[in-house]
Amino acid sequence: MTSDLASGLWHQTCQETPAFPEFSGEAEADLVVIGGGYTGCSAALKAAELGASVRLIEAEDTGSGGSGRNVGLANAGLWLPPEDINAALGTEAGSRLSALLAGAPQIVFELIAKHAIQCEPERKGTLHCAHAPSGLKDLQRRHAQLRAIGAPVELLPREEAVQRTGSEAVHGALFDPRAGTIQPLAYARGLARAAAAAGAQLHTRSPATAIRRDGGSWQVATPKGSLRARHLIMATNAYARGISGYEAPSVIPVHYFQAATDPLPAALLEKILPNKEGCWDTALVMSSWRLDQAGRLVIGGMGALNHAGSALHCSWLPRKLAALYPELKDARLHSHWHGRIAMTTEHLPKILDLQGGYACFGYSGRGIGPGTLFGAAMAEALLSGDSTRLPVPPAKDHAIPFAGLRSAYYETGATLTHLVSDR
Repeated sequence: MTSDLASGLWHQTCQETPAFPEFSGEAEADLVVIGGGYTGCSAALKAAELGASVRLIEAEDTGSGGSGRNVGLANAGLWLPPEDINAALGTEAGSRLSALLAGAPQIVFELIAKHAIQCEPERKGTLHCAHAPSGLKDLQRRHAQLRAIGAPVELLPREEAVQRTGSEAVHGALFDPRAGTIQPLAYARGLARAAAAAGAQLHTRSPATAIRRDGGSWQVATPKGSLRARHLIMATNAYARGISGYEAPSVIPVHYFQAATDPLPAALLEKILPNKEGCWDTALVMSSWRLDQAGRLVIGGMGALNHAGSALHCSWLPRKLAALYPELKDARLHSHWHGRIAMTTEHLPKILDLQGGYACFGYSGRGIGPGTLFGAAMAEALLSGDSTRLPVPPAKDHAIPFAGLRSAYYETGATLTHLVSDR
């Protein structure tokens, strides 16, 4: 079974198709951005709007990394609830980050409207669903903490959650009306198109091969040329490649795979997610489901499709679908794909200070809103010289001991769960 980006649903249905040339020759810019996902494209767009000269280089095509493999849930906040964020960052910094990310979906949907990005936006909210009665305790804790900071979330009892999802398998849900769903690859490519329209120069099939600091500027080499820029943003997240002169920050790579049904009949769409919320659950080995604009149900879970356990993951997916919706027990699942999530030990995004540049990574499964916000904020901070504009204080260094072993732990847990369970 193939599982590259081109085999996935988002690639097949993407309506945004900007084309950018390879980089060759020599050039200078105020800012060079490495990575063409949400973070990089958002940074390029903001910097260009601020009047800076910008070059963005992407090793493959726009959105080829995690941005084009995303579930497409444009959520507010992070996976961690507010008190856990405060415990990790301190109350002042944590509260500021939570407040900024509370507005991230608004930023995303405003950009979509402003630049007419064709990414199937549906701002109908998201449902964090209790996969079992025990999952309600986690939702109750999150609800209390979110309400305490003013978030307009609602804790739905089982009966209402069943009605909203159309599934008897849920045991309650936390509804967040600030959020919504998008076609994630189209959003990344739409941001790239907007950045180019604002004056940024973008290049695909142009991997950075070496970087070095040369006085007050950066030298970035590619296979066919070299760039010199005053500022640098590394926006590769879970898809960092080897670059001479640069050691990518350590992350815990966690994989997530998805597949889609054919468009559902109108009668089923009246019952299954009739309001078009996006869903994910409280299970330790998480799963998600949502509809796309054509009425396909897109369902996914933790695991890699290029791993020894891929057959178990793929055999679990129809069982999970049938457990959620028995009427779909015979539905054909197709267009399988997977991607990498960059996790940190605290499940918090990081900004690394490169002295004249920043590296951003570790969204831990929340790339859309945070990536958009962090990219723009890094561009503003570099161009203004004001690091207080950053969503989190920049770190001088970063390390994760035994990151590879931790990644294997998550993959093994997903494989074993998918062997014995349909949750």
